[in-house]
Amino acid sequence: MDNQEPRPIPPKPAAPPTAGLPQVAAPAAPPRPPARKPRRVASTLLKAAFVVFLLGVVGGLVWLAMRLDSGPAPTSDGGSGTVEISPTPLATPLPLPREGVEPPDYRLGDCFKDFDPAALRSTVVACDTGHSAQLVAAFRYPAVGSYPGREALAAKALEACHAARLAPAANGYTLNFQRAYPSSTSWESGDRRVDCYVTADGGNVINANVLP
Repeated sequence: MDNQEPRPIPPKPAAPPTAGLPQVAAPAAPPRPPARKPRRVASTLLKAAFVVFLLGVVGGLVWLAMRLDSGPAPTSDGGSGTVEISPTPLATPLPLPREGVEPPDYRLGDCFKDFDPAALRSTVVACDTGHSAQLVAAFRYPAVGSYPGREALAAKALEACHAARLAPAANGYTLNFQRAYPSSTSWESGDRRVDCYVTADGGNVINANVLP
């Protein structure tokens, strides 16, 4: 409504004949206040409010775009890592068997004799010799960050098991997936990896590498 033009004032009716009547000067009509001024003020205020609103919206969109462009904020569970499912060969292979290997030193693809996921040390053997478990997938958390908690670690280990890919050789054995992850104590000492193993219930009955 504020942008409408003011209605025109209708013309005054024709004056009656004045012949023979004394001419009396009509009093000067008081000046009409400008009819459009209040509407202009209202329109200006609305336009100013709209501009402020528009600037706020644009500023919000720019801020959001900057946030999205900067990538997701780091989370306490270190979700920025990736699941490892392919072993990386060492330039110089380590001698086997190796006894007394601690969990932080396990490597993807390692095969273990008499494996106990809760043990503080294990024996790593060649995968073509009898073993009861093999590390087939892992997720490594960043070196910085607080302890995510048991539930978050267990969920991340399950995610690693779902991502694991096994070779046809695995079909020759009855295998189970087993998860392992750091305790709050081992986390503080630098253990940042959650593991997914395939294990055999019958002991050291696996005699092949089950990874592709």
